[in-house]
Amino acid sequence: MEISKDQIATLIDHDLSNSAQMLGCFLVSSSSLNPETSPHLKAENLILLGDALFREREFRRAINTYKQALQYYKTIPKQSSTVSRSSLSGRSSSPNSSNISAINENEVKFKIAWCYSALNENKAALVEMDGIPSKARTLPMSLLMAKLYRNSRHNRFAIACYKECLRHCPYVIEAIIALAELGVTAKDIISCFSQILNRSGRAFYDQIDSNRWLQRYVEAQCCIASNDYKGGLELFGELLQRFPNNVHLLLEVAKVEAIIGKNEEAIMNFEKVRSLDPYVVTYMDEYAMLLKIKSDNSKLNKLVHDLLSIDPTRPEVFVALSVLWERKDERGALSYAEKVSLLSTVTWIILFRILVVSQIILCNQSIRINERHIPGYIMKGNLLLAMKRPEAAVVAFRGAQELRPDLRSYQGLVHSYLQFAKIKEALHAAREAMKAMPQSAKALKLVGDVHASNSSGREKAKKFYESALRLEPGYLGAALALAELHFIEGRNGDAVSLLERYLKDWADDSLHVKLAQVFGATNMLQEALSHYNAALRINPANEAATKGIERLEKQMKGVDPDAPEEDEENEVEDADGDQEETELL
Repeated sequence: MEISKDQIATLIDHDLSNSAQMLGCFLVSSSSLNPETSPHLKAENLILLGDALFREREFRRAINTYKQALQYYKTIPKQSSTVSRSSLSGRSSSPNSSNISAINENEVKFKIAWCYSALNENKAALVEMDGIPSKARTLPMSLLMAKLYRNSRHNRFAIACYKECLRHCPYVIEAIIALAELGVTAKDIISCFSQILNRSGRAFYDQIDSNRWLQRYVEAQCCIASNDYKGGLELFGELLQRFPNNVHLLLEVAKVEAIIGKNEEAIMNFEKVRSLDPYVVTYMDEYAMLLKIKSDNSKLNKLVHDLLSIDPTRPEVFVALSVLWERKDERGALSYAEKVSLLSTVTWIILFRILVVSQIILCNQSIRINERHIPGYIMKGNLLLAMKRPEAAVVAFRGAQELRPDLRSYQGLVHSYLQFAKIKEALHAAREAMKAMPQSAKALKLVGDVHASNSSGREKAKKFYESALRLEPGYLGAALALAELHFIEGRNGDAVSLLERYLKDWADDSLHVKLAQVFGATNMLQEALSHYNAALRINPANEAATKGIERLEKQMKGVDPDAPEEDEENEVEDADGDQEETELL
């Protein structure tokens, strides 16, 4: 019984690609042995095998097979090689059948390019796509071309291709988002719709004039891309009134709220999404970071467990794992060093640093899977900052900024530059943030942070913090920074008065720690102890509160809390740890 191409095609159509690729090997083998098999049929057989491998995600094998097919295709006389709409139309029943089907060379090149793209080989993918005439490109081809250009930083060409996608179909949402992030105005994006005619001959733009939700969606994405977060959230809010419980809209809102520091609102929206659809992975690494900030370890553990069971290959899962490991490191690794005598403190420090490096590796993996995955860069930058590697952190935050400048990447850059005393660069980054987000209290605070880093700039810092609080009176971060200035300059009464105004609205451990520090400095030890304990009730992992209580206990016993301790072993620990880090990295 001869191997039939139709049998393989049927297996592929029914998603039985593993059987299809094994049967395809028989088909290709039998046709190669038959001297009467034409190059056209050999090409067809190889394309079928390539399609099966493509479905199996064996991309290297698929590329090789498709290229062999194209080599046979080139040997076919031009008069018998015609182009049709599919890679295999009208399949024949046997290798020697005279029923010749047309081969679409452009479709084969597109599949080769798609395979290269899946392997993150953008340059090779672009070479294949450039071989397809622009007039012959379908919607999927234009979309892939746009993504490849964008990944290669050819933004002008990417914009042209994304616009071409919208001229094919205005509902390509990922094209709308990409154009907004590339700086195209809402008016320019919407103008692409007007070029589409429906069956009655009316322009699509006129058709949706009475139904403007898509235009509102475009405007919302453009607001977010231009850092007008308030305007974007208002527009998303309007859309949610029309489309309640829309998982995509709720995720977009939660992501923006996470970026601008509305953590409680973001957590509520992420939890609502998970109640509506517990198998969503999109933006769940953002949710993981918020749970870490809140120290909600039980929810963080459950989230990561759920994500691993849904799809362990997604970049969000690797970032969420890194967040989970970071939390476990902070609460576990170093505290065990005090209890276990079998391992030296040096060993525990090295293990701790190995775990931090492992977290960075997880972030790198998320970027390797999707090099446009911004949370991967942000998390990597934060980890490098924790490891006291600000120069490397700058590279990570710059990577995030190149993809989409937002508040977190600016904050990361400023804190990184300040960590290795690059005041000029930190001020430049903070002013860039303020210019990009003129109505953002958090951007104003960033400029204040830079000025507060040296004593001569404290007066300027005070003005920026006060401006931030006028713009956003409930902004606890600016209040804490201003209270710190009061505290440093001896205005303890002003610091206490400012911070106590926030106690009724904020259950925040850092607020209680700052109050405890001020009370401790004024020798009000019982009040200080009360606030340290309040901080630990909110966040048992708060290291500053734990150390503060230890310091208070020494003061109450009449022991100088600033008395030097033996640190020779610590010096050895750091040296060994640095050497281990260097070898691992």
